Amino acid sequence: MVLARTRGHLELEWKRKVERVMRSLRLLGLPLASTIKTIVPCKVKPRQFHLYHISKPCSSCSYLSLGKDSTAIAGALSLAETSNSCFLGLQIHARIIKLGLTDDIFSLNNLIKMYSKCGHLGYALKVFDEMPERNLVSWTLLVTAAVQDGEFELGLEVYSELVTTGLRPNEFTVASVLKGCASAEAYAFGISVHCCALKIGIEQSRFVASSLLNMYAELEDVESAEGVFESVTNLDTACWNTMIGGYTKCGYGFESLKLVSLMVCKGISMDHFTFVNALKGCSSMGSLDFGNQLHGLLIRSDMEFSTSVMNALTDMYSTHGKKDLAFKVFNRIRAKDIISWNTAFGVFSDDINAKELLNLFREFMLANMKPNHVTFSVLFRQCGQLLDLNLGLQFFCLALQFGVCNEAIVRSSLMNMFSRCGAMEMAFMFFDSLLYKSITSWNELISGCNSNYYYMEAMKSFCNLWHLGVGVNEFTLSIILETCFRDEHQQMLRQIHGAIVKSGYSLHGYVCSSLIKCYVQLGQLDESFEFFNGFERLDVETWGTMISALVHQGYHFQAIKFLNSLMEAGRKPDEFILGSILSSCADIAGYHLTNSVHSIVIKMGFQKQVFVISAVIDAYAKCGDIENARMIFSQSSKSGDVVICNAMIIACAHHGLVEEAMAIFEKIKLANLKPSQATFVSVLAACSHMGRVDQGRLLFESIASNHKMEQISQDIYGCMVDMLSRNGFLEEARQIIDVMPYTPWPAILRSLLSGCRIHGNLELGEWTVKELVQLVPENDAPYVLLSKAHSEAGLWEDATKIRREMIERGVPKNTGYSWIEL
Repeated sequence: MVLARTRGHLELEWKRKVERVMRSLRLLGLPLASTIKTIVPCKVKPRQFHLYHISKPCSSCSYLSLGKDSTAIAGALSLAETSNSCFLGLQIHARIIKLGLTDDIFSLNNLIKMYSKCGHLGYALKVFDEMPERNLVSWTLLVTAAVQDGEFELGLEVYSELVTTGLRPNEFTVASVLKGCASAEAYAFGISVHCCALKIGIEQSRFVASSLLNMYAELEDVESAEGVFESVTNLDTACWNTMIGGYTKCGYGFESLKLVSLMVCKGISMDHFTFVNALKGCSSMGSLDFGNQLHGLLIRSDMEFSTSVMNALTDMYSTHGKKDLAFKVFNRIRAKDIISWNTAFGVFSDDINAKELLNLFREFMLANMKPNHVTFSVLFRQCGQLLDLNLGLQFFCLALQFGVCNEAIVRSSLMNMFSRCGAMEMAFMFFDSLLYKSITSWNELISGCNSNYYYMEAMKSFCNLWHLGVGVNEFTLSIILETCFRDEHQQMLRQIHGAIVKSGYSLHGYVCSSLIKCYVQLGQLDESFEFFNGFERLDVETWGTMISALVHQGYHFQAIKFLNSLMEAGRKPDEFILGSILSSCADIAGYHLTNSVHSIVIKMGFQKQVFVISAVIDAYAKCGDIENARMIFSQSSKSGDVVICNAMIIACAHHGLVEEAMAIFEKIKLANLKPSQATFVSVLAACSHMGRVDQGRLLFESIASNHKMEQISQDIYGCMVDMLSRNGFLEEARQIIDVMPYTPWPAILRSLLSGCRIHGNLELGEWTVKELVQLVPENDAPYVLLSKAHSEAGLWEDATKIRREMIERGVPKNTGYSWIEL
């Protein structure tokens, strides 16, 4: 009923407006004006209107002209603009020429505006070029038209010509050209426009201030944006919103939330843009507490009626893994739009369930919603995560029916789904069927080849796109570098390095970090150091990549040297660098070094960073200082984070404190925290160390039943096999290997082989060795373990035979060593 009244009101308002404009058309004496009877709303889409043509013209007003009325012309052009009718606009243009108004600046400016709003920038340019005289409005309209049409460089050129004419730009001109600078990434030009605004004294205008903030934020110059924000004396809500959004976009989540708090303290009214930007800041920073406070604030501000705000709130809870809360918010949205549903489909990212996904999609279709390209993109990626190719193919048929398969985002998601489900043949077929192969599609294909161990095909695909002249981007180069590392192809790595230099990415931070990481992972330290030292300007991310790569490859002392060099250069390590160094301290059991790094953590204020604190606990535990680990855990446990609890459970397991580990696990459950896969790995490791097999079995069974985890990770299976193997349940361990949904990997087979050696099961040990040799033929562990098993059983001849076979195959035995700290 309300909708009917609203629609009736809109129709009446529209008809009144049309009647006014029709009088203007009759004054112009246009033929079209006499043939239009009424303008009524279209029944297909609300607020869209059609002109209904009547064959018999009204003779009383046919071709009637009462003179050159610029106001009537402006009204007629407004109708053409509102109804998006370029045909009507052309007729009015013809009438202007016939009336001899080609020198009337007011009418010609309205023509430029009409053509630009109707999407005909070319006609607007022609009118502008033929104007005998132009004023500031003419120039401003053309600059705005060019920027809105995506012709950013043209907009900047028109502005430059305006300045040379001696006219002084106003706040609307400057605001439009600043938008063009942001879109065209014309930083230097933007600075010159900023200087011009300062010179003519319009920098305090709200339009100019907001546009300046937006430009600097888009170009990631947060410092300059802060300078503009602080210099404006009368800030409105739009300026606050732009600054908050700029912080969020540039990854300064804490600063954006700080600004929101300041806004609340000053009593500045917050609109839906404020809440949307603030909630995005919560998502980027990972601050659920602040998000909860914003939720309360938006309820108080009656913002629950805003669909965009509720969409952002749903996304915020989804980002923090709060699936139940996300769906509660989603169900409270009164007017769900397509963005609401797409956000809801994305909620399943961590805890995905095919049945729930299908039920939600059923509700979506029953709500008479039409899926768009984003909907199918999300659904395909969810099917890929589910490893459900059949479900994905059904959605594919639906996407074909709705005609969205040509969208780039849909094509990429389809490629991603096929590769995740291991259907590389389908991925190749689909890729070959594409008429236009974008760089995103190439990237998905190469990435899919990497995921499915098709390294040769990945390299061939890269060579093909290179020879075809397809412009690579940073993601292409990083993906192919990963291929080189995985395939241990050093020659290809050097060629890719050459391609990086050739394509102009040799100074790109993301690509350079990937290249450094690849060189280190392939053991080419000299090349990585040479490349690293070749940088003119090193940022913290590059240092972090180098240190992290060295730690992961076991070059601990080199990593520590790099940390010292970083601090000597006056740079401050971030939480990721400190986490990597602490992992190194744990690996080498460097107690004094752990103390030193811990002091840096406290000095730099990282004692609340979950990633760092968990690394500190782990380092102290592995250095034998369980008391310090306990103290840090007790100081940090108030945060109620599962990651810190996991670190302490592992620490207790290493020290044989199984009861304490289980007590922490019970605290996690009592605090209603959701145990992660890592939590179960930690507890199973504790059970394994102390021989609590029955307890471990019960926990393993409860993962799927009580904790509703449909997908059990490889690490959990690995811990379970290790526990059973250590305690003599070898056949049960083998059964788990046979039934698990993963192909056996070397570590899990080594655990079984070690158990065979301890408990003297030579038959199962020989089977395990055969499996291991197929996976890692050059690894000495299978031969050494089986040889020891035969020796301990008194079968010396068999032990000698295994060692001889090892020598014949050219497998060297790695020399054992021990660490001591001096």
